[in-house]
Amino acid sequence: MEQVTLKVEGMSCMHCVNSIEGALKEQGISGSVDLKAGTVSVNYDAGKFSLEDIKGIIEEQGYTVA
Repeated sequence: MEQVTLKVEGMSCMHCVNSIEGALKEQGISGSVDLKAGTVSVNYDAGKFSLEDIKGIIEEQGYTVA
């Protein structure tokens, strides 16, 4: 398992948290949003997903991965 913390722009409320965490969970990826820090911590199987895949899932929800 790989762990990465990504800086994500545009998150401001619990809807943002639920949107990102839900989209990751649908793919079987564990993610945790920290609104105050503006980050998303992700644990994922590098054999199944690349870092670019993770960024894409978040960006599909309308947020920008810095």
